Amino acid sequence: MNQLVSEHAGLSRSLSAALRQRKVWGFAVLYRSALVAGFAFLLSCIGVASGPTNRSVTFSRDIAPILYNRCAECHRPGEVAPMSLLTYAEVRPWARAIKEKVVARAMPPWLADPAYGHFENDRRLSQPEIDSIAAWVDAGAPKGDDKDLPPLPKFEPGWQLGKPDAVIQLQDDVEVPAEGVVPYKYYTVATGFKEDKWVRAAEIRPSNRKVVHHVIVFVQEPGEKAEGEAAVRSGRGYKLAGFAPGEQPKVYPAGTAKLIKVGATLNFQMHYTPNGQAAKDRSYIGLYFAKGPIEKKVLTGTAMNAKFVIPPGDGNYEVRSSWTAPDDVRIVDLMPHMHLRGKDFIYTAVYPDGRSEVLLSVPRYDFNWQLLYRPRQPLLLPRGTRLDCVAHFDNSTKNKYNPDATKEVRWGPQTWEEMMIGWFDYVLANENLLDRASSK
Repeated sequence: MNQLVSEHAGLSRSLSAALRQRKVWGFAVLYRSALVAGFAFLLSCIGVASGPTNRSVTFSRDIAPILYNRCAECHRPGEVAPMSLLTYAEVRPWARAIKEKVVARAMPPWLADPAYGHFENDRRLSQPEIDSIAAWVDAGAPKGDDKDLPPLPKFEPGWQLGKPDAVIQLQDDVEVPAEGVVPYKYYTVATGFKEDKWVRAAEIRPSNRKVVHHVIVFVQEPGEKAEGEAAVRSGRGYKLAGFAPGEQPKVYPAGTAKLIKVGATLNFQMHYTPNGQAAKDRSYIGLYFAKGPIEKKVLTGTAMNAKFVIPPGDGNYEVRSSWTAPDDVRIVDLMPHMHLRGKDFIYTAVYPDGRSEVLLSVPRYDFNWQLLYRPRQPLLLPRGTRLDCVAHFDNSTKNKYNPDATKEVRWGPQTWEEMMIGWFDYVLANENLLDRASSK
């Protein structure tokens, strides 16, 4: 656009000079006036393209569509956000805080470095959206005309992905004490399915968010005798979905899904954190079944290191882990996991030919926003590719979330301990279940 403006101005000067040389003064003046008018029109177009213009920005016409499309997922009754942002009356008291957060790109939360990768679930607002919100707040946050309001977004109460095909809940309420440390708890629940089920998406919901730190649901294979923690440690089951602060529901690409066989059970790993009041919880998971044919089965992998010791006061302690692709695979999502001392996390693919590529960089890890990153297109890792994960931890007094900078830190399940896990889901690139089924 700047080049276009420059060329327009240059053309104006050249034509005027040429006309003066020919002494066609009257025509020169008229032509230059036309050029100036065109230039003014061009500037007005630039204003429209780059953000808000002098046109009054209102909640009803300009801001409500942004909030409905980008924020209502969490900012509505019954969801994790501290306030609802569906009506003008709800939004107006928070106007300046909203501007502050969106201008700083703190909201909506998105921690990936935009220099690496493109992600289907990228939550970032566009610059025109940010500019519109800032202009609206600076103008006094006017409401506008109600007739300009778009329809309220429709949500299934209690779910982000809509009504599930099946809901499986803990069999009984879990009593959570007011104080103390609660070790991980494991609960095995029957599915009751009469046939194999392909799960294309899953959403875990705690019934009491105040005391639930995280939930991981594993599929326990039919006939597996071990239950609970023993079943998880045996490695014979697999992760179906998880819930943690800020984590979005699990959704798989079209044509892919996870398989729950007839007779399989679900194993809930529950991590409770007492908050000063005795409480109860009965968490549950919603399953969304595939409606069409499935070509590839989704598998879960980890690049994990549990053998680190972070020295007291160390502000940049490095931990590495790796996983090597046993076959040609395609990565469908990535999710780094650390605790309160987590500082940054990078996934790098090192290909068999020696070439390397950063798949995901999270330069400012935030324990309160454990986000999942879904590439727009599943990432191909040829057989033998090494997936390297590098994480840094801040065990110094500069980390305001650090429970105790005077102590060394090792692997452990509680938040004051640490973990280093590079979760990822993948499919076998050359697998085709449809061909396999047709050949039988």
